[in-house]
Amino acid sequence: MKTSIGPRQLAFESAGSGPVLVLVHAFPFDSRMWRKTATTLARQCRVITPDMRGFGLSDLGPGGFSIADLADDVAALLDALKLAEATVGGMSMGGYVALAFARRHFDRLKALVLADTKAAADTPEARQGREAAIALVETQGVAALLERQIPRLLSASASDSLRAEVRALGAQPPDAVIAALRALRDRPDRTDELSAIAVPTLVMVGTQDVLSPPEEARTMAAAIPHARVAEIPGAAHLSNLENPDAFAAALAGFV
Repeated sequence: MKTSIGPRQLAFESAGSGPVLVLVHAFPFDSRMWRKTATTLARQCRVITPDMRGFGLSDLGPGGFSIADLADDVAALLDALKLAEATVGGMSMGGYVALAFARRHFDRLKALVLADTKAAADTPEARQGREAAIALVETQGVAALLERQIPRLLSASASDSLRAEVRALGAQPPDAVIAALRALRDRPDRTDELSAIAVPTLVMVGTQDVLSPPEEARTMAAAIPHARVAEIPGAAHLSNLENPDAFAAALAGFV
């Protein structure tokens, strides 16, 4: 399905009925990464999974974008669907979008889910890494970036079939990937905003996540007044793909 947001078309999938749960995908993927999760959760709520700008079937539009722009797109999608509020969650980049939504559209937030993500901004070293990633995509393509990322996105024990699935999910347009890398590089530090989050919050993290480690997730949850942590065993950064049953069970219990 698609809806118009200004001159752009934003694609999304919707499954189930009842309380609304919006899940925002990780970088550099699209809403397909949530299909297994959505199939399970659709038994008890309505799961909406948008493709962020330029990813999946959504238009990139002119110019670049910020993480805040993506949060505003989620709000615009709720407007288009005539939904007053939702539980909003995201993984990795999607978590950054969810945190921005909590800041910018707090009156529409019923609950918050932060999966394998962090509140802090990029360190100087991480910003340099984003620049190197942009150069790699410009010179060798998105597939080359994915091959460098996969060892940190998945655990060493991940199956060959899962690695192939991640490669397929990450086959995104270079322009969108580069625009997202710039948005990730320039996102603000939201650590000081955590204490103002007033809704129930679930912080999820794979026990083998090296990009957003469990210790960082626990620290983030401790700063949010009504938060709890769910650790997903045997999973790295893409915990919903690597241990889908445990991830869906933890999220279902929260929703």
